[in-house]
Amino acid sequence: MFDKVVIANRGEIALRILRACREMGIKTVAVHSTADRDLKHVRLADESVCIGPPSSLESYLSIPAIIAAAEVTNAEAIHPGYGFLSENAEFAEQVTSSGFKFIGPSADSIRTMGDKVAAIKAMKEAGVPTVPGSDGPIGDNSEANLEMARRIGYPIIIKAAAGGGGRGMRVVHSEAALLNAIQLTQSEAGAAFGNPTVYMEKFLEKPRHVEIQILADSHGHAIHLGERDCSMQRRHQKVVEEAPAPGITPEQRDFIGRRCAEACVRMGYEGAGTFEFLYENGEFYFIEMNTRVQVEHPVTEMVTGVDIIREQISIAAGNPLRYRQDDIVIRGHAIECRLNAEDSKTFMPSPGKISLYHAPGGPGVRVDTHIYSGYTVPPHYDSMIGKLITHGDTRESAIARMQGALSEIIIDGIRTNIDLQRDIIADCSFQAGGADIHYLEKKLGLS
Repeated sequence: MFDKVVIANRGEIALRILRACREMGIKTVAVHSTADRDLKHVRLADESVCIGPPSSLESYLSIPAIIAAAEVTNAEAIHPGYGFLSENAEFAEQVTSSGFKFIGPSADSIRTMGDKVAAIKAMKEAGVPTVPGSDGPIGDNSEANLEMARRIGYPIIIKAAAGGGGRGMRVVHSEAALLNAIQLTQSEAGAAFGNPTVYMEKFLEKPRHVEIQILADSHGHAIHLGERDCSMQRRHQKVVEEAPAPGITPEQRDFIGRRCAEACVRMGYEGAGTFEFLYENGEFYFIEMNTRVQVEHPVTEMVTGVDIIREQISIAAGNPLRYRQDDIVIRGHAIECRLNAEDSKTFMPSPGKISLYHAPGGPGVRVDTHIYSGYTVPPHYDSMIGKLITHGDTRESAIARMQGALSEIIIDGIRTNIDLQRDIIADCSFQAGGADIHYLEKKLGLS
């Protein structure tokens, strides 16, 4: 096992990684910007290194600064968390070439899955179901593109191969709008991602977002940890997540989960990863793979009992998976609400000093957060300040516990989205389960 790990991130995920390392007897190095010297994990780490000013570009996105921190502290491995450099193939490559272990998949795996066209091709070869589409980049032949769209059937969606986070995509409802939409998306993709390649897919009108969590080691073993439903979204950003997904049968879970695990073995994938699907009319359609730990990983941990961060670290150290597929049993139900420092109605960020923080408690309640009374939320980073997770024997029990937890939590001094989360959890359609990815935006009057 590693003796010392650099935590190349901030906020709640950095604290989550630190806690896992402590349980495993691993020393930690917290890297931080000048704006983050008061973060809880910085205070708790065995060592800390300031790597730059508040700007992410000059700190958390600075590859030389992070590798230098590993060098001066004699660390052995670097955990990227999520966001920032976690899915940056160049970072993974430079970490490895500098003599450290990247706690995540190889640079080649990150590159393949980061290119949506290459990812879809890899999934097709592995037998993972995909959305009907162009099966590759769109060319310059206008007539061929029109014919392809007719074959797929309108509405269709044009997507940037290097896109992500809801950017670089355009829905087309008629043949008359197709060619212009392709040109616009290509131009936007080139400007935003440095890659103008786009592809075409069938646009599913009322799908749910269902994803499969996997773990794979370097010894040819891979397992899945069931599915999560992340359909409560605003502008392609997840707001509430749950596991297991309402309405998914054990047979469906086994079918899609095993194919994802087999795909990982086929690709030589190593570490934690998530296969994201659109789910409509009982069918799964692969859209992308996230080659890192997800924000919503706690709901999977709550229903399986598997510590995903611990497994990431153990796998990176060269150990075989401690679990086989038959060891994984889904117990009960878990729900996660993302807590953001933002106004519940306008969604404007609300940085500032937290005058009072009180965490909720009781059976089946978990809070993953880095905030505390007196902590100042900086304006330089993402607005998420924590995650509230509840677990119960049934979905109804998990919902009731979430309602109780949301009524107990206190965060004074800044605006938060707690009122929005209370509204969602009390919503009749959410409580019934199975709402599609457009439901929340319609509820909020955004579409």
